[in-house]
Amino acid sequence: MPRIPIFRLGGTPEKPELPELAASAPSLSLEGLSLGVDNVRHDVVLSPRFVEVARAQIARLVARHGELEGLLAADAGPAGQGPSWMRNMAGKIARPKTDPGEWKALLTELQVSSLNRAKKQSRLAVDMLARLAIVKFLRAELSQQFAQVVERCRVLLKTYDNVRQQKALEYREKLATFQVRKKIILRKAGQEIFETLREVEKSTLARTRRSLFGADAAEGLAAYPLFVNRLLFSEDGRDDYLCAEHYVMLGNWDRDPDRYTRLRDVASAFLRSLYGEEVIAGTLDAWMSVPENARLLVGTGTPEDSTEGLEQQERLAAWVRLLEDEHVMENVIASYNVVPLLNEYAPRINPQQLKNALIDRTECDRVERMIQEFGKLSPNSLYTAVAKVASCRGAERAKVAARFLADFFHYHRDLRRLETVSAALDTVSLAANERLQELSRVNGTLYEFLLPEEQREEESDRVLRHVVLKADVRDSTRLTQTMMEKGLNPASYFSLNFYDPVNKLLEKYGAQKVFLEGDAIILAILEREGAPGLCVSRMCVLAREIIEIVRGYNELMQRSGMPQLELGLGITLQESAPLYLMDGEHQIMISEALNESDRLSSCNKRARKVMEPQAGPFHVYAFQSAEPDEEGNFEGVILNFNLGGIRMNEAAFRKLQQEITLEPLKVRLPPQLASSDKGEYRLFIATVPVDRDIFRKIVVRESRIPRVDPSDFSLKGWTERPYYEVCTDSAIYAALEKKKGAGG
Repeated sequence: MPRIPIFRLGGTPEKPELPELAASAPSLSLEGLSLGVDNVRHDVVLSPRFVEVARAQIARLVARHGELEGLLAADAGPAGQGPSWMRNMAGKIARPKTDPGEWKALLTELQVSSLNRAKKQSRLAVDMLARLAIVKFLRAELSQQFAQVVERCRVLLKTYDNVRQQKALEYREKLATFQVRKKIILRKAGQEIFETLREVEKSTLARTRRSLFGADAAEGLAAYPLFVNRLLFSEDGRDDYLCAEHYVMLGNWDRDPDRYTRLRDVASAFLRSLYGEEVIAGTLDAWMSVPENARLLVGTGTPEDSTEGLEQQERLAAWVRLLEDEHVMENVIASYNVVPLLNEYAPRINPQQLKNALIDRTECDRVERMIQEFGKLSPNSLYTAVAKVASCRGAERAKVAARFLADFFHYHRDLRRLETVSAALDTVSLAANERLQELSRVNGTLYEFLLPEEQREEESDRVLRHVVLKADVRDSTRLTQTMMEKGLNPASYFSLNFYDPVNKLLEKYGAQKVFLEGDAIILAILEREGAPGLCVSRMCVLAREIIEIVRGYNELMQRSGMPQLELGLGITLQESAPLYLMDGEHQIMISEALNESDRLSSCNKRARKVMEPQAGPFHVYAFQSAEPDEEGNFEGVILNFNLGGIRMNEAAFRKLQQEITLEPLKVRLPPQLASSDKGEYRLFIATVPVDRDIFRKIVVRESRIPRVDPSDFSLKGWTERPYYEVCTDSAIYAALEKKKGAGG
């Protein structure tokens, strides 16, 4: 959530000013999205493949945490017993066709697909809706799959009646235990789902969002932490075990002095005692939603000699006094000491009873009797915990109080986030009924979040635009002649060092080969409706990889005394679908982009003679002749230099800015820049998502075309016409890595 300064109390010479607290107010907006057929909620359909795999995964988690895998595997469905969904579910648990890796992969793919769709529509709320729909589906399926496992077990137990009495009795006890432990089982299964969501967010989604939208893009990006919340799959955020393990276990009963609402009032009173009674409730709530504020106020409980540390100790002492005056300090201490007891005594004994037993003699006697009734349990751990609570004094109490303030703020923040998400979930309708789906679809109000292979044909087939890459080999005639004079085979040379390596890259980038001739390859990437709109950025990475491959082969050829390949690459975007001629069954592309890419990949001989010795880390230059052409046009003669470089047209650059975030790059480059380029350029850096977990950096240079004397290329001025290079020199990327390693 956005953290901004809200309040700061002016200090005096006697009393230093208080720390400036940050504030966090969770919010989630679906503004701009169409409402569904009920005019209240947004209609959503999730990928059928994802739904199928997710259901199987949740059923496995429920059965495993309920310790029923053996029971369900014992009989994966007697012939004709129960409806088909029960037999199918039991079969999936006993003999799963999918593994957790597939569920995680599909979860990632579906969410990346929704991000790409949001980028294409320039509306982050689309991806927010997909995230909400996934969470709503998963939360509903936890309860649904639990119920189905119970029903499946009941059907299975009927087959044992009057046949295997002992086995039936054993399985009934297992099923009864399973039902009693429902909250525990659903909590454990929900936490595994949460861990998977968090891993996907950290490994892929966060980086993809940064690539597509930038680090500080729309305010909507601040809502994503709401989905990385450990309470997300809890019923109401009040789970004792979850709170004990990750926050602090508060009281649940009305008579408990440490219930959440009362402690929130206590924390608010503490903040008001510092910052003034006039601070409004909304500000206090926002302050308590930032756990780091607790550290600023009271530290960690470990004394520090600094001025700030002494101030924190004073505030901590006041916090401890307030907890004691409100008669909750003992409960707070007990909340931390009860955690080790839960694994030993719960759920046989209620966690709240265990906590109260640590501070109340009557409750301790009652719990002791319960432990003795179970026979196999020993009360020794209980006695040890009671002694620890009783002996917690002085500095130790201060440490516990400091820890509690941070844990309470953490819990308060996540509870507020859960409330925000739960409210948003009520605005989402998972349209499961086909008739309802069709009605919403024909009205244009249905949001379908599908995997790429599930996209509708009419959506995925229509080409919106295309980008063309031409890789031109310099002096191929001379190269061929030189090789033949040496008795070498130029055909195999071009094939092994150029054509074959490039062919292997096509599938990776979704590119297709348009044309192949002796000294050039022409490739195209078609951007279709419904597909990720990354045609230019992926073509830029493909072009870089072609340059790097040829450069690597050239190093080998140089050591072998073989001639080397010299390339020039041109990238051109056309904002329309290409046309095709048919030569029998062979398609021939017709596109203006073909001619322009040819010009961008070319290299003027005079320009090469002048620029090759001084090109520096850049490999693309464009010059406008100061002399007019035959028709007297001063802007008609452009002299191109492209040697081992990648040049793109302006339309491709503008599209690149829409596809990914281009951030201005400030990095110290090697000094040997071309004299004709003095200061007339800007560098941008971007991260391109190539695949789910594959990201590549590109650096793009924007420069103005200088006006030169064509006889000696002396500078005569600058035009307003830009040109663009995808940088390929290793010195630039090495400088980036050096800056990254230095923390720059």
